Amino acid sequence: MDVREAHAFLAVAEELHFGRAAERLHIAQPPLSRTIRNLERAYGTALFDRTTRTVSLTPAGRALLPAAQRLADAAADVDRVMADVTAGRTGRIRLGFASTSNHRHVGRLARRVKADHPGLALELHSAQFSHQGFSRVMDGHLDLAIGRWDHLPPELDSVLLRREEVLIALPADHRLAHRDEVAFAELADEDWIVLPTGVSAALHHRFTSLSLSAGVIPRVTETAPDSWTMLVLVAAGNGVGFSMETVRDNAHHESGVRFVRLSGPANPMDMRMIWRRDHDSAALRSVVQASVEVFQEHDDGSPASASPGAGG
Repeated sequence: MDVREAHAFLAVAEELHFGRAAERLHIAQPPLSRTIRNLERAYGTALFDRTTRTVSLTPAGRALLPAAQRLADAAADVDRVMADVTAGRTGRIRLGFASTSNHRHVGRLARRVKADHPGLALELHSAQFSHQGFSRVMDGHLDLAIGRWDHLPPELDSVLLRREEVLIALPADHRLAHRDEVAFAELADEDWIVLPTGVSAALHHRFTSLSLSAGVIPRVTETAPDSWTMLVLVAAGNGVGFSMETVRDNAHHESGVRFVRLSGPANPMDMRMIWRRDHDSAALRSVVQASVEVFQEHDDGSPASASPGAGG
């Protein structure tokens, strides 16, 4: 018995009338009668007792009824699963992000996905610097990554989530900590605490380009494993750090650190979400759309916009 035959058998068993069962199935009565006769021939027994006035189940028909119902229900489950997959309501998406600068937004995103797509599992991978997220999306270990990149290859698509200022993190007792903004040249003699870098790491590229423009050769004395550690080292007076608005906003106002803007023309950095162009699943699109909504609701930056292969 296949699914079509199961539906035909169940319709006749429930209606006990071939004409009404055919109408329910939106088919003519003769094909329905042939389907039932073929089933009876295949099983070698009658499934219905028929008279000119009545139709009733035989003992064999009653015995077949539960199994036929299970087959029809299983087919309906398959249809529901595939509909959910096609609509992006189910699946598993692995998202990489830098903990310090994004944990609040990612927390909001996780809650949004759970509420709107309860069948979709969002697997979070924190402490992913931009170059790490880039590499893991490229090799398929992550489906999505949030970060900052100056250049992205054509194999990747992206969406702009927000634009943010670069900031200087200073010890609270630093000679420039009372200022609202400083010029990069004023930091020429400072010890710098930087983050790990790699290919396509926009923050490091921006740090390098600003120092070159100011005619400064930065004296890098420490490389912190993450932004939390960098802020601890800055607060301890070990040096100054090159950071961003999102780190400041998510750092719980570390009392020993003062964030100041860089003077000069605005030179914002783009925070993007990236994914492989050949991995554009419905579940992935659901998470991307939820991400755009979450960032727009909680930021005053430029509207997010899809940008295939675009860099920051």
